[in-house]
Amino acid sequence: MPLYECMLLMKPTVEKVALIDLVAQVGRHAYRRNGVITDIKSFSWVFLGYAIKKRDGRYYKGQLMQMTMMAPPSFNKELHYLNKEDQLLRWLLVKHRNTIYGLDFLNDEDGKRDLLNYPRVGLYNMKDHDEDDGDEDEDEYAEGMEETK
Repeated sequence: MPLYECMLLMKPTVEKVALIDLVAQVGRHAYRRNGVITDIKSFSWVFLGYAIKKRDGRYYKGQLMQMTMMAPPSFNKELHYLNKEDQLLRWLLVKHRNTIYGLDFLNDEDGKRDLLNYPRVGLYNMKDHDEDDGDEDEDEYAEGMEETK
């Protein structure tokens, strides 16, 4: 299944509950097609580069949501019900192309070479240089205390 990004630009007058309901509706639609939602981001209020004219006025800002999902290729043809949503200013579905996922990435020779470029240092293997500095400070403090006596 290919990876898709779905951008939803809502009217600024729409309440958060209605915004979440629309995102959940798109998510349920992907889930019914055996899709998986991998990420949801809210960009809150965004100012638009140009006004979007709708029947009830012009809009210069909106609420932007981004959903990343894996869905079957026929998914984009099934989202046309979003055109009838009064709360939406615009929506966009972008398909990621030439992307390798999961075990296919590790089995690919290019993918193995890419992973070797990263250092093999974990969180627990790193030395903390602050510990060494603390010992020197304690020695200087002890010497200073002896001199004052």
